[in-house]
Amino acid sequence: MIKEISIRTKNKIEFIDITANIEEIVKNSKISDGLCNIFIPHTTCAITINENRDPSVKSDIINELNEIVPYEGGYNHAEGNAAAHIKSSMMGFSESIFIENASLVLGTWQGIYLCEFDGPRTRKIIIKISKD
Repeated sequence: MIKEISIRTKNKIEFIDITANIEEIVKNSKISDGLCNIFIPHTTCAITINENRDPSVKSDIINELNEIVPYEGGYNHAEGNAAAHIKSSMMGFSESIFIENASLVLGTWQGIYLCEFDGPRTRKIIIKISKD
């Protein structure tokens, strides 16, 4: 089963918790045990799993990424968004999560994030649910 959702981002850089969106898709899939693959078909945003209880974790990650890859870095890419391309490559474009008893197998503090690095934009997320 493949499902697609769209998320509208509001800022140039932000992390949006999409855990509830993915959990709903898993629940509606009626698959009790399997694998959930999440893919971002864009080159300036990413997907990651990290803590979703303390909002300072998101801001710490964003601040550190901006230190490592500043937006003004003398890049050659003509569109002016080279830093967004680099950050998304560093974070990754997909995640795979086990499904057990019709629920995502995530740690206590883990959530799934869409990582926007070149917003605001409408982003597509493709989710594939597979049975064991």
